[in-house]
Amino acid sequence: MEAIIAYFKTIPSSHRALILAGGLTLFWLIESAVPLFKHSYKKWNHALLNFFYTGTTIVINFAMAFILVYASDWVVANNFGLIQWVSMPLWLYAIVGFLLLDFIGAWLVHYVEHRVTWMWRFHLVHHTDQHVDTTTANRHHPGESVFRFVFTTLAVFIIGAPMWMVFLYQAVSVVLTQFNHANIKMPKWLDDALVLVFCTPNMHRVHHHYKMPYTDTNFGNIFSIWDRLFGTYVNVDNEKLVYGIDTYMEPEASSSLWTTLKIPFSKYRPTIQYKEEETL
Repeated sequence: MEAIIAYFKTIPSSHRALILAGGLTLFWLIESAVPLFKHSYKKWNHALLNFFYTGTTIVINFAMAFILVYASDWVVANNFGLIQWVSMPLWLYAIVGFLLLDFIGAWLVHYVEHRVTWMWRFHLVHHTDQHVDTTTANRHHPGESVFRFVFTTLAVFIIGAPMWMVFLYQAVSVVLTQFNHANIKMPKWLDDALVLVFCTPNMHRVHHHYKMPYTDTNFGNIFSIWDRLFGTYVNVDNEKLVYGIDTYMEPEASSSLWTTLKIPFSKYRPTIQYKEEETL
């Protein structure tokens, strides 16, 4: 545990970039070898738009990183936050902090984005992807990247998370989100075992089905326990899924940079998304 803490206390930016690129490369190769869906699309063309949004996410997080560092340094220096107030062994301290970072920084912000209309407009860009694969993981409008940064910073204050814990969480989070968006055909026995604890591709894909009620299920990123705890977990035959969002099924809504950038600011379309439900 001490070795992990020491590494993430001083993790170089180059190592963080390598984790992002390495995970993306790994799951790109696996999904190319054993895909669930054999999409009729040009993989590189599809990836370029998603890489643009990955780039904007990196820029925003880098530009605002000083806020996160300041928040973490402050809570540690002032003994502020849940894990600072309770005495516990180091291993338990790490587990509790990590779980709560995932809950607030991933599950809760995601759930809120589906409930608050103006936030949903930004999150729509993620859902318009009609060919979900590992590159979809970081397909977030710059506005949504700000929301997620704010919630992560809020989590640091509530939890009292030191910076090494934040870096560890972010490293695992980026790899797990690449994994659970990957177009991988997984053996049922393996998925059934992993999903008891972690979000798997079979679990998260359901969230990308184009109609309700499935769009509002399986919000998790690292751990599946939050969806089970709050009653938003469902298990659906993945081969029946249709990706996208029923309000933006035009090809340009999925593949045009300019169109996707404008989605949050375009006239909102009240849609069948909130009127018609589908049973798979």
